[in-house]
Amino acid sequence: MTTHPSGTLRTLGNSDLQLTAIGFGAWAIGGGDWQFAWGPQDDNDSVAAIHRALELGVNWIDTAAVYGLGHSEEIVGRAVKSSPHKPYIFTKCSMRWHADRSIYNSLKAASLAEEVEASLRRLQVGTIDLYQIHWPNPDSEIEEGWEALARLREQGKLRWIGVSNFKVEQMRRAEKIAPITSLQPPYSILRRAIETEILPFAQAHGIGAINYSPMLSGLLTGKMTRERIAAFPAGDWRRKNVEFSEPRLGRNLRLVELLGEIGSAHGVTAGVVAVAWTLHNPAITAAIVGGRSAAQVEETAAALSFRLTEEEYEAINRFLAENPA
Repeated sequence: MTTHPSGTLRTLGNSDLQLTAIGFGAWAIGGGDWQFAWGPQDDNDSVAAIHRALELGVNWIDTAAVYGLGHSEEIVGRAVKSSPHKPYIFTKCSMRWHADRSIYNSLKAASLAEEVEASLRRLQVGTIDLYQIHWPNPDSEIEEGWEALARLREQGKLRWIGVSNFKVEQMRRAEKIAPITSLQPPYSILRRAIETEILPFAQAHGIGAINYSPMLSGLLTGKMTRERIAAFPAGDWRRKNVEFSEPRLGRNLRLVELLGEIGSAHGVTAGVVAVAWTLHNPAITAAIVGGRSAAQVEETAAALSFRLTEEEYEAINRFLAENPA
């Protein structure tokens, strides 16, 4: 383990990538006007958010071609080019779009070759540090897609290759073709399904795990109120998420109060506590934390070094056991 101003660096799976405990998640900065948007977003705010994250010591950015239909990658490219810091850049493939902005999935070799070239161009880089299959769709094309990525890696366009949202059986299929460096699953206090099979498999096979939505898309930040949720813009996908509506919302807001109490003893926010809870799991290498402004990034940056005690971790788990969804 290497020491970094922001705490210990963690090696991702079988790679030489040394990651800070959190990375910058670039989903929301894709902006509005696409199927999984978070509502409108100012590009200058996005660039400022990335610059601030890098200044504070975050050393990796996770984006995807589909975020804003290419727009997030363009903004990441612009921000990194204008920063003295050179982070690792991770992106994803398999979700493409038609001229009418409708999204489709492809893991065909020719499609992935096109996607890699488009991402290199938008990100303004010669090679991508970690390239991930975003979703295992279509399932029947997983072998073709993974073989294509292994070839693109041999050509030097990709440094390492990983998967996202894969089940154990799908990872087994990919591993027969080429090693998997990393898995990107959803994981938070409120989404623990991967604990039973997926994380143990990753750990046993030396696959690094970088979890997304550790704060469940803003719900666990401590900033979310009933009023704010009711006022989400029409284009915000969270309007349809079960955790953001009753009967679960009341329980979730009580959980956030507990996270806030634990955090206040250390001078950190509920969101930082939520991220630290995921990092407490030894199978998790690092967590993706989204940011839409420099101020948001400053609040969550404490997650670079803040860790929970065993007692605090157990107190959160006890609340969950006593208050099932």
